[in-house]
Amino acid sequence: MLDTTQGKRDFGDPELEEQVEAIVRDQLRALEQPSAWDLLARIEEHVGWAGRWSAEAVLTRIAQDTSLTRGAREYLRSLLLSGDLEEALRGTGAPKREVESGIDSLLRQSAAYRGSKEFQDMVGFMGSFRDYAPFNNMLVRIQNPSCGFYATETDWARRFERRIKDDARPMLILAPMHPVMLVYDLDQTDGKELPAELSRFARFEGESFNPDWLHRTVENAKVRDRIRIDFKTLSSTNAGFATLARGDADSKMRIAIHEKLDDRSRYGVICHELAHIYLGHLGTDKDYWWPSRTGLNKRTVEIEAEAVAFIATTRAGLTGSSAAYVSRYLPEGKIPSSVSLNLVAKVAGRIEEMGRRKLEPRRQRRSEGPAENR
Repeated sequence: MLDTTQGKRDFGDPELEEQVEAIVRDQLRALEQPSAWDLLARIEEHVGWAGRWSAEAVLTRIAQDTSLTRGAREYLRSLLLSGDLEEALRGTGAPKREVESGIDSLLRQSAAYRGSKEFQDMVGFMGSFRDYAPFNNMLVRIQNPSCGFYATETDWARRFERRIKDDARPMLILAPMHPVMLVYDLDQTDGKELPAELSRFARFEGESFNPDWLHRTVENAKVRDRIRIDFKTLSSTNAGFATLARGDADSKMRIAIHEKLDDRSRYGVICHELAHIYLGHLGTDKDYWWPSRTGLNKRTVEIEAEAVAFIATTRAGLTGSSAAYVSRYLPEGKIPSSVSLNLVAKVAGRIEEMGRRKLEPRRQRRSEGPAENR
């Protein structure tokens, strides 16, 4: 029988709370924002089972610390108000073994891809671009939000053996010794064949895929979670993106998907972009329907999102380019400790359910207590 008396005796113990607080602050300093389950597991590993009973009080106190970044405080508040901490304290939400095996499979495929000629071609292509100043990158983003790669006409010819198309539309950037400089998006060029990864990225295949999964997922995102999904023309190297739904009172988040993708590929990209939202990479919302984990680095963010997409699309009978995508972000073929397998499992399951059946709209949070209808 499990002896919980030690945890009860130590509840409210200042010394124990100090140890738990040190663990939480260490996680924040390391720019790691684990799930509630992951965080409790790390607390238990260092101070024992009794540390779980101090977690809520400690997180509540640290969340009020104005010396922390806003992102860190919002992360802690999302653990408390979303119901995730309450769920983890009940002992539910552990990573599923099937998800761990799925991640292992993705790792093996990614490691194999890193040694391929296709990967080396892609690295060479990306490495050949000039390092434009951040301000110029911003200018290009304003003129063409979906631009993936851009360069001057001279660079396209000299570095990539590509010429500018007739009637190509240039973009303006600032340059030393010149008032402005003209640059062109990859889509405005013709010439030497592009690396294989660019020509087949974001493509998913599978004869057993049911297109109803795509339509139900789009509808559930809109009705249940107020996430608007639009299909529109994007750059050839930009399959989709997720962002805040600014100026749209009816939506919390917005996803744009390249309209030229087929249904299988649309579903695969939607899985990736929904994962960014549900994993908290864009921050939470006022109802705390998903966590806030905006302090993670790009490597962690992309590995988590694509791992979710890999698991969800595999279970939907699709195969895609996840291994090629993830291979760009894996340091020495290992998953960073900041990647939450627990959240990957949870989000992959949520997205799969969105494709299988119609879900009821969530209820808005009415108080500062735990969220309802999770």
